[in-house]
Amino acid sequence: MPVRASGGFRAYRLFWGMALGVLLLDQGTKLWIDAILPFGTYFPSRGPGEVSPVVVIPDFFQLVHIGNQGAAWGILSGYRIVLVLVAVVALTAIYFYRGALELKRGPMQFSFGMIVGGILGNLLDRMIYGHVVDFLDFHLPGISALGIEPYRWPAFNVADMGITCGVGIYIVICFFPAKKAEKDVNDGQVS
Repeated sequence: MPVRASGGFRAYRLFWGMALGVLLLDQGTKLWIDAILPFGTYFPSRGPGEVSPVVVIPDFFQLVHIGNQGAAWGILSGYRIVLVLVAVVALTAIYFYRGALELKRGPMQFSFGMIVGGILGNLLDRMIYGHVVDFLDFHLPGISALGIEPYRWPAFNVADMGITCGVGIYIVICFFPAKKAEKDVNDGQVS
């Protein structure tokens, strides 16, 4: 009778697949943006060589090529070593607490795979370039009747999307405990 693997790669293959997928998509899109736009392209006709961002949807979405030396919204800008250490601590904590995080569950592997892939993508950027490469630039329309001004959302990348979506999925999953855990609790109750 074959022995079923209780750990290792096979038990976490969805996790590794998601992490690798996010990492490859992130790094691939960053290489692509580097090939089509010079670094520093953010404002129309003010980038290197007067290159403008690539407008995908006018007044809503464009491709830019900038670097973020901080975390989200530029927080901790200039503290690269601190941000590298935070990423390494987060990855280490996920590894050591994988049991408590229930990473054997498929939905948790999906969620944490996205998070880890995103952390690794941005960590690689910080190690190689000294900043995170951002290129997705959205402009939110204002509502003049309500006095809401238009807003330019800070540029971001695929790694950022992986982290954000992974955390969002994790929060949703936390509201739906594993079926087996519910069954065990119900079976242990005295009628």
